Amino acid sequence: MRRLLRIAREPFAVPVLARGWQRAVPILLGIGTLCVLGGLTVIWAARLTVPYPVYVSELGAKGAATSGAFAVALLLIAGGGFAIAVASGHVRSSARVLDRWAPAMTLGFAAVCFVLASQVTCTAYCPVPIVDPKSTVQDLVHTVSAVLGFAAACFAMLQVGFSRKLPRLSRLSRLSCGAVAAITIVGGLLAIVRVGADVGAWLELIGTTVAVAWIAVYAVALTRIPVGVEDAADATDLAPSAATGTGVGAGAEVA
Repeated sequence: MRRLLRIAREPFAVPVLARGWQRAVPILLGIGTLCVLGGLTVIWAARLTVPYPVYVSELGAKGAATSGAFAVALLLIAGGGFAIAVASGHVRSSARVLDRWAPAMTLGFAAVCFVLASQVTCTAYCPVPIVDPKSTVQDLVHTVSAVLGFAAACFAMLQVGFSRKLPRLSRLSRLSCGAVAAITIVGGLLAIVRVGADVGAWLELIGTTVAVAWIAVYAVALTRIPVGVEDAADATDLAPSAATGTGVGAGAEVA
């Protein structure tokens, strides 16, 4: 059990998983950044073709003219997020409560949720599950997967937000997490009560933009970190000193 927990916390500290990974990191980060930014661009392009206020999920609703673009956008974001997750297996949170597993695992889970949301879209006009009697199981599956995806992305921001070895990105991550949480909660509440649809729709789009943009910024920041820096520091922290029998800390301010 301890070995499985260690793999979840440090997936690329395992020699078998680490082979060839270091060389692939820059490529994965580059591909991931292009994909997530491409997906965000497609979402905005699709939204600007709709002359009335719509929530992001409504772009992919059954029968919508933008449903194809919506599916492509989510798949691009999911694929890019997964690539960045694979490339960031060496990043760890410094807060014990957030360090049960690596941010890479959280980001990878978010990517899976977005893939599901892209394939199981909501029905026409995206009725709110349970609250709206017109909602279906399809609406429930889409909404739950989308909400879990954004919640996981926010949690990844929070994990990175408490990484001592990424001080500048940590501050930005905490701000982004708070902004996305506040914006999406307000937008979601407006959607539930069907009040201020115009404001709520734009709030959701802004929240989506901040979340996806953070993933891209995270990837760019990781390109400045030599692969293995955090692993080496963590290993030094945990290794007993031959002279004193205590752990020797190591750290470097990056980003």
